Amino acid sequence: MILDKYDFAVIGGDLRSEYIVSNLIELGFSVIVYGLNIPYGLANCSIGSSLADVMNSASILITPIPFTVDKIHIKSQNNPDDLTIENFINNLNSNHSIYGGSFSLDLVSYFEKNSIYYFDFMKKEEIILYNSIATAEGAIAEAIKKSKVNIHDSSCLVLGFGRCGKTLAIKLSCLCQKVNVAIRSPISIIDARVHGLTTIEFKDLEKQIGDYDFIFNTVPDLILCDQLLDKTKQDVTIIDIASSPGGVDYQYAKIKGINASLCLGLPGRYAPKSSASYLVYWLLKDLRK
Repeated sequence: MILDKYDFAVIGGDLRSEYIVSNLIELGFSVIVYGLNIPYGLANCSIGSSLADVMNSASILITPIPFTVDKIHIKSQNNPDDLTIENFINNLNSNHSIYGGSFSLDLVSYFEKNSIYYFDFMKKEEIILYNSIATAEGAIAEAIKKSKVNIHDSSCLVLGFGRCGKTLAIKLSCLCQKVNVAIRSPISIIDARVHGLTTIEFKDLEKQIGDYDFIFNTVPDLILCDQLLDKTKQDVTIIDIASSPGGVDYQYAKIKGINASLCLGLPGRYAPKSSASYLVYWLLKDLRK
């Protein structure tokens, strides 16, 4: 039985979740948290003793983005033993409303079969587009940290022109001497050219991939395989922001000594405060429906 001692329960997450807690408290709501590094004694905020305790104390549950990384545990900062998907499901009932992101198909199926309301932030187009700003800025920050050369006057390749690829390519065009975008869709090719970007086809990558100092992958397929990695510059910096496991043959890249990194959760690392504010806006908007 849900006692509704608190307005919201925040379960797991990253720095975004910490700022969500702060935002909600500033707005006058009471919050109970679990799996977050929140200091004791924060006004209108309690730390739950267990997942069951937290889920029985509030009907509105705010979960991480993504919900899980290993498909067993709910993503969190301090990894309590009981913070598992199985335990979460066992404590759910139809009085709960769940707000989070990147829920698995199995979890969504469970919600729907058991009449549990859920809101996936990462299915909302406005949030995805806004999220692409932090993702793009984070990808550029990672490239700067991991490279020994300036992005300025360098040549950059962006693989894919979805929401994140587009935002990233446009931001890079203000920094780089040359930005090319590998695109498959004819309409996306026109869109890229409207924004002043040069495009190449994926089939031509093998001929041109050795021209670039930085390669950013946004495509969640194995794009940078051994044949392409053999033709990159030895000192290339590869930043992969596609969903796990990414689009790079990392085992082969390591053998070749190529600087390639899978960089996930960038909004939570580089712009948690901005991201949290926007998530709280959509959370409260949905609750007011």
